[in-house]
Amino acid sequence: MQNWRTNAHRLILPGAALALAGYGIFFASPYDTRILTIAGVYALLVLGYQFIFGHAGALSLAQGTFFGLGAFVTGILATRFGLEFHATFPLSILIPAALAALVATAVLRLESHYLALATLALSQSVLLLAINWESVTGGANGLPGIPGVSILGWNLPRGTPLLVFVWIWVAIGAVLAHRIVAGAYGLAFRTVRLAPMAAAAAIGIDASALRLAAFVLSAAYAGAAGALYAHTLTVISPEVLGFGIMIVCLTMTVIGGRWSIPGAICAALLLTHLPEWFRGLQEYYLAANGVVLLLAVIFAPAGFLVFLQRRPDSAPRPPGVSNAAIPQMLPPKTELTVAALSKSFGGLRALDGANLTLAPGTITGLIGPNGSGKTTLVNLLTGLEQPDGGNARLGTIQLTGQPSFRIARAGIARTFQTPDLPAGVTVRDTVAAAIEPAHIGLWQDMLATNPTASLRQRRTRADTILQDFGLAGLDDQLCDALPHGRRRMLEVARAAAGNPAFLILDEPTAGFTQAETTSFGEKLQQLAASGCGILLIDHDPDFVAGISSTLVCLDGGTVIASGAPADVLQQPAVRRAYFGAFHESAA
Repeated sequence: MQNWRTNAHRLILPGAALALAGYGIFFASPYDTRILTIAGVYALLVLGYQFIFGHAGALSLAQGTFFGLGAFVTGILATRFGLEFHATFPLSILIPAALAALVATAVLRLESHYLALATLALSQSVLLLAINWESVTGGANGLPGIPGVSILGWNLPRGTPLLVFVWIWVAIGAVLAHRIVAGAYGLAFRTVRLAPMAAAAAIGIDASALRLAAFVLSAAYAGAAGALYAHTLTVISPEVLGFGIMIVCLTMTVIGGRWSIPGAICAALLLTHLPEWFRGLQEYYLAANGVVLLLAVIFAPAGFLVFLQRRPDSAPRPPGVSNAAIPQMLPPKTELTVAALSKSFGGLRALDGANLTLAPGTITGLIGPNGSGKTTLVNLLTGLEQPDGGNARLGTIQLTGQPSFRIARAGIARTFQTPDLPAGVTVRDTVAAAIEPAHIGLWQDMLATNPTASLRQRRTRADTILQDFGLAGLDDQLCDALPHGRRRMLEVARAAAGNPAFLILDEPTAGFTQAETTSFGEKLQQLAASGCGILLIDHDPDFVAGISSTLVCLDGGTVIASGAPADVLQQPAVRRAYFGAFHESAA
């Protein structure tokens, strides 16, 4: 079945593309040529929208605005200043991208419907500006008489030449989009979209930078599409800034698939032609159009081409690549110090002046009753929460006040009480995403000769790491298909993949069998022997004491005991706080 899908993807889609190109160039009527040209414009628009809506997973409703802005930039510069395509087209890309970058700081901090409302407000503001700024935009009447494409005095004929020209830009946009998302950068997008908290705190991926890049890229693509739209229609009005364009774009993206480049192109072709095919139904054609779209959403929510493609988050086993392809960074031999760290939640004092020192190459056990502040301490150390007072340092590096991804990159990795793994991503890619995330970059993949080479190297390294953690043979399984114990071990393997200076484990053995716990303890001792410092939180005092060189007990947010495990466990304060009245009376 997998081979059939792969072969279909490789043969059917290119064959259909060649057939469509032949029809458009040799057999299409002038009207059909115009429709195909507009479909190409929409395809470019949707390819851009996939960055922010698909890969970044953010519901922005500003794509239509960037499209209209690109159209107006071309229209204004061409009609009022006589500029040609080679001058207007770059500006039609840059100005929407600059607007996206300008508003990104405000709107991209929002999530779900709040982001949608904020970008919708932006759209309405730009629309009102276009309507009321009549001296520049033409107001409600718009801008007529936009010339065709002209480059250095040469005028591109309309009809088939314009059709080919537009689809050349679609091909350029598709190739560029593929280069961006096919390598390690695309893997980072998937990780952030599916496990955002772990991507930052456990791996060190800068989610904000990814969302910004996706937002600006989507605006740039939309501006390019808007410029081509203006040259195709030769007249524009504020309708190009209206919500209708956004609805069309969103519908095409959903129907074609949020991550599928061929799907974006096919959906643009289908939905541009669908109203034309149904016009014979006269007053019922809109209802028929709606029924087809509804059926597509119900029966193919991941896009109607999904049955022809491989699972987007799975990957074939990579060919052999030397493990030296990605250099490994040795963890710094420095201490992690916590000084007077405090945190309150309302009237609850979760952490009260905690002091702690972790040495490299050692295991420090952290115990305490429920509510003693253990997880709060971990969240403060990894940047998920900010303290009310005190600080934490890794050597000379100030950790307090830093975002979680910077702390992770500094050398502090962690796991969570409940494994936070990206559902739908393979075990191999989950670990590959954690290997030197600071080296994942947009420009590296865009300009690289082979954008997938870095990803192949990471996957090869991931295979070695998985074997070290007893997860060999699970490489191609999806994270959400693993049993609980394997998920826990995978999360530790992911945290260790970045070769951190310190590894913080929050109740990692919860749900383990005794044999799994013993094996896990041996692995932790191996990690410590390699130079990695470990802070281990667990409710099994025998397990923690058995592998730790130092034991720390928290109670009420305060460190009440610290020292050799045997000594700490015998202290009366620890027995009262942690073991309870039963053990106190038994003593």
